[in-house]
Amino acid sequence: MVLPSPDGEVEGKAIHLDADGYYPIGEGLFPVLLMRQPYGRAIASTVVYAHPTWYASHGYIVVIQDVRGRGTSGGEFDLFCHEADDGYATVQWAANLPQSSGKVGMYGFSYQGMTQLYAAAKQPSALRAIAPAMVGYDLYADWAYENGALPLQIGLGWALQLAAETARLKQDAVAYQALRQAAHALPLGDAVPARPQVLKTYAPDSFFHQWLDRPQPDDYWQALKPDLAEVDLPMLHIGGWYDPYLRGDLRLYQQMVSRGSAPQALWIGPWGHLPWSRRVGAVDFGPEADSPIDRLQIRWFDRFLKDSPSEMVDQAPVQLFVMGVNQWQGRDRWPDNPNQPFYLSSSGLAGMREDDGLLSPHLFQLQGQPASPTEDVIVHDPWRPVPSLGGHCGLPSGPFARGAIDSRSDVLTYTTAPLTEGLTLVGTAIATLYCRADALSFDLSVVLSELYGDGRVINLTQGQCRVNNPDMANPGPQKVTLPLQPTACTLAPGHRLRLSVASSCFPAYAVNSGTGARPGDCAQIDHQIVTVTLAHGPVYPSCVKLPLEAE
Repeated sequence: MVLPSPDGEVEGKAIHLDADGYYPIGEGLFPVLLMRQPYGRAIASTVVYAHPTWYASHGYIVVIQDVRGRGTSGGEFDLFCHEADDGYATVQWAANLPQSSGKVGMYGFSYQGMTQLYAAAKQPSALRAIAPAMVGYDLYADWAYENGALPLQIGLGWALQLAAETARLKQDAVAYQALRQAAHALPLGDAVPARPQVLKTYAPDSFFHQWLDRPQPDDYWQALKPDLAEVDLPMLHIGGWYDPYLRGDLRLYQQMVSRGSAPQALWIGPWGHLPWSRRVGAVDFGPEADSPIDRLQIRWFDRFLKDSPSEMVDQAPVQLFVMGVNQWQGRDRWPDNPNQPFYLSSSGLAGMREDDGLLSPHLFQLQGQPASPTEDVIVHDPWRPVPSLGGHCGLPSGPFARGAIDSRSDVLTYTTAPLTEGLTLVGTAIATLYCRADALSFDLSVVLSELYGDGRVINLTQGQCRVNNPDMANPGPQKVTLPLQPTACTLAPGHRLRLSVASSCFPAYAVNSGTGARPGDCAQIDHQIVTVTLAHGPVYPSCVKLPLEAE
């Protein structure tokens, strides 16, 4: 296919965008399912979806396209820059394919999910429904940064992967091999881990350099966000509890529900970014966790592209996989459960003894303790940062046994008594912590885990934030509010909840140097030992507010 550039021509030449088409057997008119992606169209996102031939067998013309500057498509690849105009032109082209009914739907996850949003923003008349999965809708808050902290492992790894593909297309064997090796074994020992020399040498124009230079939301990020203010389109939103872009899925879903009238459906499984299967991290969530998404998408597109009756009409629009009971459960809307505070308390040894830090729905002071706040102290040593393990930003992602990490003295742990009855959390837990530090900046890493009767400690959800501390002369702690990754889980009677607090989670997140330097400019030689003091008790009621669902 041949598409004009946004200006019609580039130096007098049209831009060729190549695509593979898969046709169903038989005569007649068929709707089109379109995926636009940057990884080579033969892959067709089969890491999480059935092959295009399966979709074609259900009566769809399936088109898998290389975006501009990728695969065999012409032009220069510029992250997200051309996807709106190219997406609009591709949708209109696909509507006029031989045997096309003129109705087009789009599917795909991650980058392929974002291409749907950019195309939808241009409102092509042929586009009738989309199924964006695992999208960082707000590229700053949902993708590049998390509460001001830098997700290093996934961000740098992706930058190296895209740079390696650019080198491969240019047949630069030296650059490709160097970048490929770095992508598979991140060069975290460089002077500035977020800016390794291999990326500066072989990909000086990488988007990642721009992202590191803009650690605050500004016009650059606003210009990258798909403008869906005037879009009212049926969308099937797909996410994972351990996927780094779940915040974006929910942001998009809630915006579309609040602004429009078109049907919106939301499905969230227990998965990381990929694959979507029953085994995630160290946990087997059972047969219901195997991906229902392929069949679900056929029903979705049948409804809007074929005008076929669908049982989805009678189904709750929000379907959540509740971990623990390991089953899908319907809700009429994204839950807005009241948050029940569980308060932190200790005798000051929460980093030294697992039986010292307590987590309780009751705010109390220990017997014999004065009314002044009790404190626990973290000494963050950048030489030995707290290691990341699973979660939504670690690689591999998912739930893992983290008991050994909780045993470190630079990890504070606060644990409930054994539950007398089951406890279900659905929504977003929010940590409220009162902290002070002897540095211009520090990070907080918070993990909420489930303790089993056999001693296993399995992470449920977590969050990370960067805290700027310009007024170091003020001896009082500052209030830090940190939303954790949304979750849905049921804890059995006898199990316990634990909140773990640290000042690093490396390499999932870049180590904060303590100097106030931007996340992408933290040189290892400048890293400081930082003392973070966490206050709790009646004066400073540090707590985690849990989205409890009534039984």
